[in-house]
Amino acid sequence: MVSADRTEHPNMPASRYEQLVQSVVDYAIYMLDPSGRVVSWNPGAERIKGYRAEEIIGQHFSMFFTPQDCADGRPERLVRQALEQGVAQDEGWRVRKDGTQFWALAALDVIRDEQGQIIGLAKVTRDITDRRESALQLDAVRAQLFQAQKLEALGQLTGGLAHDFNNMLTIIISSARLALASPDPARVRRMIEHILDASQRGTELTQQLLTFARHRQFDVSLVAPAELVAATRSLLEHALPRDIALLDEVQPDLPPIEVDAGQLQMGLLNLLFNARDAIGERGTIRLAAEAVELAGEVDGLCGAYVCFEVRDSGEGIDPQVLPRIFEPFFTTKAFGKGTGLGLSQVYGFAKQSNGSISVDSTPGQGTCMRLYLPTHQPGARAQLNR
Repeated sequence: MVSADRTEHPNMPASRYEQLVQSVVDYAIYMLDPSGRVVSWNPGAERIKGYRAEEIIGQHFSMFFTPQDCADGRPERLVRQALEQGVAQDEGWRVRKDGTQFWALAALDVIRDEQGQIIGLAKVTRDITDRRESALQLDAVRAQLFQAQKLEALGQLTGGLAHDFNNMLTIIISSARLALASPDPARVRRMIEHILDASQRGTELTQQLLTFARHRQFDVSLVAPAELVAATRSLLEHALPRDIALLDEVQPDLPPIEVDAGQLQMGLLNLLFNARDAIGERGTIRLAAEAVELAGEVDGLCGAYVCFEVRDSGEGIDPQVLPRIFEPFFTTKAFGKGTGLGLSQVYGFAKQSNGSISVDSTPGQGTCMRLYLPTHQPGARAQLNR
């Protein structure tokens, strides 16, 4: 070993290397002959493995391995790998003199003489049991945290879905009460139609979950924007507090769009319900639709689009929150007051319909959401992203 050390480091005496190796107590540093028998031993090896030098020199290093590893031929495999490749590394259980086990990180390096012939192997072993246990504990804590986050998300989802379904039920109950109290058959019929529409919207709410679980194909048809806005307003007006005014402003002769009408109406309802919640008890919501020509200023879109705008006089959105509002399950509402799926559903619908959604908000001055959908081009059926 001395001559080999001098070959690798000719400027340092062998005695210095011996002093260096003998001063190390945190690492087991020793030499093996080419067959795997121990030929040197340092204090670190004695401390970690429990054997004194006179007890271990001449013994095969396989005695440090577990019976299972020995049966699998692991010690011989490591020696063979080191002799063939010049180095071998290993991590696993090792056995001390007293029979206890520790988790070891070990390395084997070939030692050659001045003629380049292999004369042995340098073996360095470190006890990393504490590090491994810390890593396992960290993994366990992470798993527990992940499980807690899943349960929290599930709680938010179920509580929020109940809230969203309650919005639909509010429309149904209000319309049913008005129908019962009205002697006018035409008004009663109109209220029943509202009930049916709200029930259909409730059914479509469950489809949002399918949209996030997999890409559901849209039921695409030609939609007249003005008619859809009117139907949405009629559906919503009974679910708004008395002191929140709903105004609509629709540009005449809007071109048709080719989308899933149910998904579009659910998206508009999500935007309108968000506006209602942002206002609180008193304020104004404006629902508008107009034809626009885009030249890349909105998410790179170019061409003819219909813009649906929902503007509220609410408290606005915190600038730090604004970048996250379209993330699934993200919500600033109180527990059970929202799923965090509403805006992400609108975003996903817009993208799958070759459109986009933008938001402008100033704290204390309200929020404006704009949903852009391409107009129908006669003779060229729209190709929706799926």
